[in-house]
Amino acid sequence: MTNSITVLVVDNEPGFADIAAQMLEHEADAITAKPATSSTRALEILANHDIDCIVSDYEMPQLSGLELLAEVREDDPNLPFILFTGRGSEEVASEAIAAGVTQYLQKGTGDEQYTLLANQIVNAVSQYRTETELRESERRYERTLATLHETTRDLMRADNKAEIYRLAVETAGDIFDVPVAAAYAFEPTEGALEHVASRTDPQTITDPERRYHRGSGVVWDVFSEGKSAYYENLRSGESADNSDAADQSADSPATAATDADLEATPSEDTAAPLCQNELIVPLGTHGVLIAGTDALAGFDETTTEPVQILAANTEAALDRAEREQLLREHDRTLTRKNEELTRLNHINEIVREINHGTAQATTREEIISIVCERLADTDRYRFAWIATTDETPPEPTDWAGIDAAYIDQVTDDGSRAPEIALVEAVIETGTIQEIKNVLEASDWERRRKEALTYGFQTVLAVPLADDERRYGVLLVHLGGVNAISESERDVLGELGETIGYAIRSVERTRAMLTDSRLELELSCGDERLLLNRLSSSLDEPLVLEGAIDRGDEIVIFLSTAAETNLLEVAADQAAVETISAVSEGDDETLFEVTVGVTPFLEVLRSYDVTLRTARAEDGVSTLVLEVPQQVEARSLIDAVTAAYPDTELEARRERTTRSARQLDTYLEERLTEKQHEALQAAHYGGFFEWPREGTGEDLAATLSVSAPTYHYHLRAAQRKLVELAFEGDSK
Repeated sequence: MTNSITVLVVDNEPGFADIAAQMLEHEADAITAKPATSSTRALEILANHDIDCIVSDYEMPQLSGLELLAEVREDDPNLPFILFTGRGSEEVASEAIAAGVTQYLQKGTGDEQYTLLANQIVNAVSQYRTETELRESERRYERTLATLHETTRDLMRADNKAEIYRLAVETAGDIFDVPVAAAYAFEPTEGALEHVASRTDPQTITDPERRYHRGSGVVWDVFSEGKSAYYENLRSGESADNSDAADQSADSPATAATDADLEATPSEDTAAPLCQNELIVPLGTHGVLIAGTDALAGFDETTTEPVQILAANTEAALDRAEREQLLREHDRTLTRKNEELTRLNHINEIVREINHGTAQATTREEIISIVCERLADTDRYRFAWIATTDETPPEPTDWAGIDAAYIDQVTDDGSRAPEIALVEAVIETGTIQEIKNVLEASDWERRRKEALTYGFQTVLAVPLADDERRYGVLLVHLGGVNAISESERDVLGELGETIGYAIRSVERTRAMLTDSRLELELSCGDERLLLNRLSSSLDEPLVLEGAIDRGDEIVIFLSTAAETNLLEVAADQAAVETISAVSEGDDETLFEVTVGVTPFLEVLRSYDVTLRTARAEDGVSTLVLEVPQQVEARSLIDAVTAAYPDTELEARRERTTRSARQLDTYLEERLTEKQHEALQAAHYGGFFEWPREGTGEDLAATLSVSAPTYHYHLRAAQRKLVELAFEGDSK
């Protein structure tokens, strides 16, 4: 508040107004007096100048002093008005007081009257200014509360935390007229208070890159303690976050800070003071609100309280926004899970239908067709197709939901096709492969046009395999980017295994009912093969006569020239567990050898392949494999060469064997009449039961032959049946 007082002196007597003005200025240095010789002139001056007090005569032409008072009161009911008149009477005094004059003073003859008048002026103006300031403070407080009320509604309607912080700092800057208003939010991942909003006033000097960490000053302390703090009279080069200023409670702002009150607080974030006076208010667990001003008066209770109210409302709004955000996220999560569950239920229904169809299928081709058609028939997948491992590079064998033009393009591109590269990656790794967005994948640039034409962006490739073999790859195309969830991947992965088992089942069944077998002749010079290592140390060929698979060990029968030292050579091999001579002839010796399961035998097991013959000489073996129809020759050869790289395919032959339906005809062709009779008699006479129901002598007597003759014919028939079981018969 300024101490200068401007007084308007009104008197119609010539010279008196000037004299009175001079006397008043002489009596009080704060008074500046302006003379006016009429009420009309006084109103003109009042309209164009700021007047703190009016001193007026009572009797004047045009308008009397009281009439002038009435005019003045219309504009300012509280402006100090002193009636200074030479006409003194109780009637005039009573009339003046009733009209609302501030003071009534009768003119005298000495200078003392001006001393008294000056005192009345100073007291009246002081009271007027105090009351005016109080009324303005009340009006400002009411406006502040109204603004806070409006802001609270806006805060509660804000959609997000950023909007809430912005409203808070703008409100703080507007209603308190401070140059600095800023909000800092706590980021749990960083463990720091980070700048989120500042008022848009050009005077704002807060650093948006600034942050406050644990132990970095009073801003952090206010946040961690949850208690407001007020700092005033910050010295040059200091700020609330690293100052020596007094730490005052915002509930009772300090008027000054002495050196005794100063307590240094170390800080990692040093900066010049933002303002002379700073008020820091916590926003619960969300952050802090900072208001600063350079005004000498700083913040008083009428300012501090609204700031705290604003902070409390801001905290409540942030709590609400956080709850609503959590609810929205929860709703989105539930919606996403419900959609995923619905999709999975639909996919599981499709899988059940596929499983039902494949269970009734009798061929591999029928299974593949069912899978493609059912997947393409749903709205979930744009189209589906399957590539098998029969060819190199793999080629599409069945498809649905897509025209042949796309498939032809894949086939024509061959190994350059991104789809084939994806298939080969699945075959190599045995795992599901996914292209999340073909429009951005560099290897799929040549398929951009097709992706836009057929409406797909995600491609999923699933291996069709059981525990032992891989039969091909299923590819499904979907619209949208990254359109496959983890759970859907798992379901389709299980579907791929189911299809693999189904294919293996039908091919095994088919193999049991067919009479044809594929015969592969391989040449292997790899020293890791046991036969090659043994034959390298022998001068004569080594022939595999047969093998018995006992699970954890294999018994093989090897024959070689009689003069060879196989026992000595085999004893040095760690793979050989036992070896013994079974029979010794003049030309050759048959050995029984027990070995552990080797990689070669593991491959034969996994593909249900029979090792028909094997002959090893000088470290090279010729192997003849009998391969069931359901086994892909290329896949088998790849498996063998993976274990024994120095292996080559020498011949591939189709071999026809006798089926159970042809057994009677076979027996009639191969067995003599006597052999057939001996075999029938043994079967029906209980010779093969245990204990035997009939002896060879009894059966010989039944057939009217001698016992040696009967045993001769029976042994011959048994030998031919054993040859059929273990060696087969080619046409």
